[in-house]
Order: sequence, then structure tokens, then C-alpha cells
Amino acid sequence: MFIEPRVGTGPGALRRGWIEVVCGSMFSGKTEELIRRLNRAKIARQRVEIFKPALDTRYHVEDVVSHNRNSIRSTPVPVAQEILLLATGCNVVGIDEAQFFDESLVEVCVQLANRGSRVIVAGLDMDFLGQPFGPMPALMAVAEFVTKVHAICVCCGELASYSFRMTASADKILLGETDAYEARCRVCFQEGMKGKAVKG
Repeated sequence: MFIEPRVGTGPGALRRGWIEVVCGSMFSGKTEELIRRLNRAKIARQRVEIFKPALDTRYHVEDVVSHNRNSIRSTPVPVAQEILLLATGCNVVGIDEAQFFDESLVEVCVQLANRGSRVIVAGLDMDFLGQPFGPMPALMAVAEFVTKVHAICVCCGELASYSFRMTASADKILLGETDAYEARCRVCFQEGMKGKAVKG
């Protein structure tokens, strides 16, 4: 379980920033964990802002919504650089679906942390081919805290860390839910990929 770092709040306390990454496959609870951490920060009366890529409109145009339908207000942005301007003065900055941003997100998060913000990033660590996804590997490298969450394999019930795409699309980005993706363990993911290769 992730234990949130203590932050000095007394007179003369330094405002320290850091980066937290929550990663894993689809249906693993990444967004749920992001929302939980952000709500705790709000309870602590910290100034919180949440951002997501503008292209992600699956559940709601603006809100960040988990698969369990828990939600929190957010600001959709087309590019990561806009976050720097919109998050000025925030204690806590949340970013969901980080894999959909370009590599500039890494520097954005570093700058926010250097300013003294706690930056919480959630995203897929691997794409539908099982390869590192977008800026996530670099974010995990520069983060102080990395939490990898797991789903349950729909085929065998073991821990799942892969997102298996059930459609034939080869697009890197394909928005979808249970209609297009399944959470799978390593073995079941590999079996599924072999099956696709045979059909292809």
C-alpha cells in the first residue's frame, strides 16, 4: 500500500515537490487510485488541479472517471505544456492517461515538482503490443514514488499486467473499454498474440 509522504507545514517549512507515478494495465485501478490521492489532498485543503488529454472523452468530456464510475473534475488539455500555465500555484497536480501525451510531459512534471508541487501521474505503462507506452517509462525513472497496480486476468484469474486488444486495429492509440480490451497475465497475453498472428 502506498503511504503518502509527510509534508512540512509549520512556519518556515520548505515547500518540497515530488513526482508519483501510478501505472499498470487497463482495468487495474490506476484512475481509482489517482482520484483517491487527489480527494485526500482536497480534504487536507490543499490547492488541487487535475488534467487529462483532450482526446480522452470515453466517459466524460471534462471529468476524470474511473471504471467504477468514481469521478473528479478535471481540465482537458491538448498538449502537456498547457499544464505548466494552468497549474501555477497548485499544491497538488494530478494527470490522468499520461501515456496519451508526448515526451514533453516528462519535463512538465519535473518543472512542476521543482516549483514545489506534488505531481501525481496515472497511465498505462505498456501499449497493446506489450511495449513501453509514450512518456511513461521516463516518468517512472524521474519519479520519487512508483506504484504498479494489477488487474485480474480474464482468462485464468492470475494477476494481470497486460492490456490485450481484441480488435484487429494496429493504431497505437485506440480508445476503448471492455469492448476492445481485456486485462491478461503474461502467459495469456502471449497466447492471445500468437492467436492473432495465426489469424493474420
